[in-house]
Amino acid sequence: MKILIRATNWVGDAIMALPALRAVRRRFHDAQITIVARPYVADIYRDQQLCDQLFAYDPQGLHAGFSGRERLVAQLREQKFDIALLLQNAFEAAWLAWRASIPERIGYARDGRGFLLTRAVPVPRPGEIPPHEKFYYLELLRRAGWLASVQDESFIDLNVPEEKRRSAAEFLSKCGARQGVLRIAIGAGASYGSAKCWPPLRFAEMANRLQSQIDANVILFGTAAEASVLHAISAEMHRPPIDLTGKTAIADLPALFSQCHLFIGNDSGAMHVAAAVGLPIVAVFGPTDPDGTAPVTPRCSIVRQKPYCSPCFLRRCPTDHRCMTEITAEMVEAAARPWLSAIKVQRA
Repeated sequence: MKILIRATNWVGDAIMALPALRAVRRRFHDAQITIVARPYVADIYRDQQLCDQLFAYDPQGLHAGFSGRERLVAQLREQKFDIALLLQNAFEAAWLAWRASIPERIGYARDGRGFLLTRAVPVPRPGEIPPHEKFYYLELLRRAGWLASVQDESFIDLNVPEEKRRSAAEFLSKCGARQGVLRIAIGAGASYGSAKCWPPLRFAEMANRLQSQIDANVILFGTAAEASVLHAISAEMHRPPIDLTGKTAIADLPALFSQCHLFIGNDSGAMHVAAAVGLPIVAVFGPTDPDGTAPVTPRCSIVRQKPYCSPCFLRRCPTDHRCMTEITAEMVEAAARPWLSAIKVQRA
């Protein structure tokens, strides 16, 4: 049997879908499983033994435009899949599976795509399942008859091969990270939108407060598109951080985070990756709801102020961004301090 799984597009969602993907692998251990995912999600899944083939779907490159979609359809049709499981909610996911002539197509009946599915699974109503997103993917499997019951997991983990850990350690050392001191990873961006971002000056103030008390390297992670935010943090720090802005890809994050001791950042894909490699997390939440998207780890502190308008789930705040501006540097510092004091750093 050949199974195609259409993965989610967001990195955080991709991490939260791991329990469902592992459940499919366990149930169909003899099947040939292919995961179709955006290139950066495929990179996250590459070392996880989830499937037999990772197929990168690149709508900005090889699969751009109508001709690119047709190329993708032809590539999928050639493989003669028996079943398509659609973890992505979009209409396009069902359309591609239908165009690829996959005879059985399973997914949630939403986004107007129910008629393209052979097994259109009703979307859970509010209160039917726990609110956290990890249950959303598992419930799809249960309702499709692929799981007897949905089990909770307190920790979603990512495997990081030892050779990648060593390579990441060497890279951080070359960038100035010292051996034998605490390494604090800061993720100040969020690809979903600016509303999820704590102000840069607050990050800088918090980092200054921590570095006044402990010997620690602060390492800034972010994409080139987030350079202005991270440079604003760097400019206000009393001790220069290790600025990796634009120097790393999503594929590098698991190994790099595995060489740090604490992650402090916004609700973002980077937050979920850091949690999945075992880092303690201090997560700043504003317009989103930690009940639904908190990192799945027992080693997490959520810092949140909840004005009347939160959670709004907007990409950009239409008013004064009070859900974030009311969170002080002292509050985040206080959440970080117990994790830092419990960490034993191996001296060189």
